[in-house]
Amino acid sequence: MKSIGGYLELQLSKGHEFYPLLLKLNTGRNALEYILKVKGYTLIHLPYYTCEVIMEPIRKLGIQYQFYTINDQMEPVVDFEVGPTECLLYTNYFGLKQETIKALSTKFPNLIADNSQAFFSEPTENVDTFYSCRKFFGVPDGAYLSLNSEVRLKIEKDISLNRFSHLVKSIETGIESGYEDYVKNNMDLSNLPIRKMSSLSRALLSGIDYKDCKYRRNSNFMYLHDFLVNHNAYAFDASTVNGPMVYPLLHASTEIRKKLLEKRIYIATYWPNVFEWTTKKMYENYLAAHMICLPIDHRYTHSDMKRLLNVLKHLL
Repeated sequence: MKSIGGYLELQLSKGHEFYPLLLKLNTGRNALEYILKVKGYTLIHLPYYTCEVIMEPIRKLGIQYQFYTINDQMEPVVDFEVGPTECLLYTNYFGLKQETIKALSTKFPNLIADNSQAFFSEPTENVDTFYSCRKFFGVPDGAYLSLNSEVRLKIEKDISLNRFSHLVKSIETGIESGYEDYVKNNMDLSNLPIRKMSSLSRALLSGIDYKDCKYRRNSNFMYLHDFLVNHNAYAFDASTVNGPMVYPLLHASTEIRKKLLEKRIYIATYWPNVFEWTTKKMYENYLAAHMICLPIDHRYTHSDMKRLLNVLKHLL
């Protein structure tokens, strides 16, 4: 029975989630585990250039795995076969590889699309696809899953109460003050059981202006691209950008990330684990060392992008 009276709770805007019809889970890695459990795959092919958390459900379930390489367009070098009880995991890098997923779906019936970096790229028909909400929005956790199966696992709902402090601190005292809590939250998300998305995360995701967020990402992305296209060693088609995660700048210099940090411009490395998985002769190793992923999300305007470019002009 619903309570009446008492103190006033946190008031959030009531709107709609971006993917109301998809399965709502607690983490992206658990969305992958959900797929692997339902489909019963015995082996997974995955790229060297991916996040180490992908290994968590694979190891948990004891599934065999094989790494594959990608070319300079970040597309799979398919020199292997994918058997009927095997699957191919492909990452929609930076939200720019939707067309590659569509092409791969015609060749590999057991394709899994990792859209953790591509929240606004809608699922391709008949392709199991998962999303990580906290990569794009200020939420403690949350994931969506488009599953090409009617089978459903019986799972409980998660609680995000103790994974919220870094978000509150970012409002009260700035993004840097909440960083330690953010790191702890990342650790707390490790090895969680598969659960439904928490009520807190759902409430937060229902109050987001997705149209504005996507517009801002596209606008900031193109603002940077107009200047950086001639300095970028990674060539891509920018005509179809759809709310990308970051602007990927590939450059021979290894000093850019350090110089940006000195100006309080924080650049994540995608992904440090790749250095352990690869040799220095491999393209993925070069990507991990030289790919500068510039922030272009909805927090920023063209003025912020101009500040970023003013720093880069002296480094390129």
